[in-house]
Amino acid sequence: MRDSVFVDTNVFIYAYTAKDPEKHEIASKLLKERLAGTSIFISTQILNEFYSAMGKNKVAHKEILRYIAEIIRCANVTSVSLGTVESCLKLKERYEYSYWDSLLLAAALDCGCNILYSEDMQHSQVIDKRLTIINPFKEAEKS
Repeated sequence: MRDSVFVDTNVFIYAYTAKDPEKHEIASKLLKERLAGTSIFISTQILNEFYSAMGKNKVAHKEILRYIAEIIRCANVTSVSLGTVESCLKLKERYEYSYWDSLLLAAALDCGCNILYSEDMQHSQVIDKRLTIINPFKEAEKS
């Protein structure tokens, strides 16, 4: 059985921008090749953060909408619920991540994911004995 994965905003930002060519290639390959046939999950938080970050990168509104439509086609999108927020607060206290990172962790756990791809949290850390954080850019950061 293939993994169910949750993908953080930064992976999509690198995939859709070329400011960092090495990370762009890694993110693009991850989404197009390595995760092909995998159940990919994101939350509405990811879409909101993506829109905001792309706007700050001076990407036109219509282009961002096109990118978001592509992301929605390739991922299962979950809404942040009150239960997700309650789980987030417990995770924040336990693991000491920011509120927003804890909200991603809670959403990933709610979706039954066993892998979270993100560059913002501790690589290889296991959350609640069910979710492993993987930094797909770890090797690129060494060079």
